[in-house]
Amino acid sequence: MDFDLAPPTGVGPLRIGMTRHAANTTLDALRDLSAISESDRPGQHIFRPSGLMISIHCVRDMLEATELGRPSSQTDRVLFQGVDVFALPAREVVRRVGEFTSIEEDPDDDASFIAPDLLLSFWRPFAADDEPEEEQGYYFNSVLLARPGYYDTPAQAAERLKQSS
Repeated sequence: MDFDLAPPTGVGPLRIGMTRHAANTTLDALRDLSAISESDRPGQHIFRPSGLMISIHCVRDMLEATELGRPSSQTDRVLFQGVDVFALPAREVVRRVGEFTSIEEDPDDDASFIAPDLLLSFWRPFAADDEPEEEQGYYFNSVLLARPGYYDTPAQAAERLKQSS
């Protein structure tokens, strides 16, 4: 199954801003009933048979972010504008995403990248850009799609609120 990242709207049937109940129901519907993982946590995350982890983050009864973890097989793919974010090397993903929007190295973690205008965040535990056999650092391990303002500091949140008034 393909999961298309569509910031800031959502990913697949999970829509930013939907109620917690709707997000829980949608997450549950993404489970493969023939291969339910013992690691599944209803209302939090599921693991599909491919190994793809899908996690929801709700605050104040609203879906604020969805995180997807790298599958171990290609039966599930996570795509942004046709770019398979888990099958391509991390540096290639950054290059291709950069064709659509600005993407920058996370100032706190040089192995991770943020596309701030899209509220997409790509993570890996460390950088191993020249070591394809070192999968944990060569490929991204997770991608997070969030609501506008998700990464704001308190000062940025106050400024965003002031600008929207």
